[in-house]
Amino acid sequence: MLELREVEAPQPRPDEVLIKVAAAGVNRPDLAQRQGHYQPPPGASSLIGLEVSGTIAEVGTEVSNWEVEDPCIALLAGGGYAEYAVAPASQVVPPPLGVELVAAAGVIEVAATVYSNLELADLADGDVFLVHGGAGGIGSFAIQYAKSLGATVITTAGSEEKLRYCLSIGADRAISYRGDWAAEVREAAGNGVNMILDNMGAKYLGDHVQLLAADGLLAIIGVQGGRSGTLDLWSLMQRRGIVTASLLRFRPVAEKAAICRGLVERIWPLIADDTIKMPPLTVFPLAEAAAAHARLESGDNIGKIILSVAR
Repeated sequence: MLELREVEAPQPRPDEVLIKVAAAGVNRPDLAQRQGHYQPPPGASSLIGLEVSGTIAEVGTEVSNWEVEDPCIALLAGGGYAEYAVAPASQVVPPPLGVELVAAAGVIEVAATVYSNLELADLADGDVFLVHGGAGGIGSFAIQYAKSLGATVITTAGSEEKLRYCLSIGADRAISYRGDWAAEVREAAGNGVNMILDNMGAKYLGDHVQLLAADGLLAIIGVQGGRSGTLDLWSLMQRRGIVTASLLRFRPVAEKAAICRGLVERIWPLIADDTIKMPPLTVFPLAEAAAAHARLESGDNIGKIILSVAR
């Protein structure tokens, strides 16, 4: 259950800032934490929420690059579903130019996840890229960023409305996952897929290995389709394939700080010039977090779900 309660406001450590939260993004890991499957890292807030937007309310004694009332967005290890949240100052950045504060709450988690994984693949002009759930937060961002790098983008979705949306933001091919999606991807990809950004895990593992191009990369970022699967090592070896798996939440602060710097330098300009368009937003008040989770679980949402913290 999700219930709204009063607790003590967090206090920033010397290298942290306290943020007066305007809004918090809702992400798939939040659902898993609510269900008891995804506990926060040691020392992190036990409250749900991995990204927020707002204004600086207080700065730690070692922080010199932020001032009270500065607008900001932050990548968190927890604590976002609240009126106040703390974050390492190095994981706090200005919102992208032209993005208002509530909408900005849904940017940094998906951007950091996609950017850090596509950096591994060194995705380049002419490569083929596959991402599932193209109408969601991760998918819609990944489609546009991969296109900006010159890749041919293939995605899947579960309804005609979502397939049309994926095509409207740049996907070269949008395929229903309710049919033989793997056969359609194979036909569309030609010589195989250079990178697969995989939020499904076990359910699609066998198909993904078979779809990889020579020297292709399968980057696993979620386990919506299960945690344990069978990996055909011989097929992987024939393709000289690479399989990686990562969780952004558990990375050290220094690594997340480097990713945040990369977002400001390389991704925010693409949002500012509309190369990457903000997705549709569905906004719930903080007190209706349970309804927001139900909306995400339904699979009906297009774009990003946001909790607005009105005071």
